[in-house]
Amino acid sequence: MLPQFPNEEVTVAVAAVFEGVTQEQYEESVRRLSDGKERMESPSDWPVEGLLAHIAGQAQNTFRVVDVWESQEALDAFGAQLLPILREHGVEGEPEIYPVHTFVTA
Repeated sequence: MLPQFPNEEVTVAVAAVFEGVTQEQYEESVRRLSDGKERMESPSDWPVEGLLAHIAGQAQNTFRVVDVWESQEALDAFGAQLLPILREHGVEGEPEIYPVHTFVTA
């Protein structure tokens, strides 16, 4: 049996799923967040640290963006920069955010 540490604070990765944006709104957000880059290709391209994974693409009925952040604090820092840009482009609503149970990379 593994020991339990009830008084230790544990940092949990969080996922954020954005729907209801168009590909054009996504691409404009990328340009604004990256000082004009066409694509974000590395976690270092993001304006804040803590990104673990980023996936964007056309789903059946909407363009969808899925991010995994190392912590809620990292996601909040990113959201502080992203949400005003989305609002300027008419994107309403909030992403679905949830703690990550399992995160595996290749």
